Amino acid sequence: MNFPSHVNVASEKREEIIDLLNTLLADSIDLHWQIKQAHWNIRGTHFYSRHLLFDDLAKHARKQADEFAERAGTLGGYAEGTIRLAAKNSELPEYDLKAVESEDHLKALVDRFARYAASIRGGIQRCDELEEPITVDLLTQVLGDVELDMWFLESHLNGGARPGMRPGKGGRDAGADPSRPTNA
Repeated sequence: MNFPSHVNVASEKREEIIDLLNTLLADSIDLHWQIKQAHWNIRGTHFYSRHLLFDDLAKHARKQADEFAERAGTLGGYAEGTIRLAAKNSELPEYDLKAVESEDHLKALVDRFARYAASIRGGIQRCDELEEPITVDLLTQVLGDVELDMWFLESHLNGGARPGMRPGKGGRDAGADPSRPTNA
């Protein structure tokens, strides 16, 4: 920890949480720039709509980076958010620089979002073990946003209805038990 903080969390717990937040900060900065890489280089089918989608998703990742940095600061930590630190500390793989077609960018981004979401979910579990509900709440909110963004990306990869689905019936399988709720 670099700064005084009167947050009522034991210092050894705060140090671990700050480290976790700095890793997520690096991931979110890296994700932001990987999304921008797709935004700048997309070509092909549905160019314009996906170009705009990628720009919106990049803004979300940038906002998440700010939230991680501010929580680390609140706990007395130093936010490690330079480009060089993010490159060094990010757990995301490098972007596929051969991606040009829309589908290639979508697949690459879905992979990055899935990895990012898994890291956030792991952070939730660890902060819960450390009994730090405020960071759990922050990470839970961010995870919900990340999974929604991932769904937007995945929806571009998964076209029409699947066989066995009945349109207009809430997305239930033709043979599904009508008394069981769906995940719609």
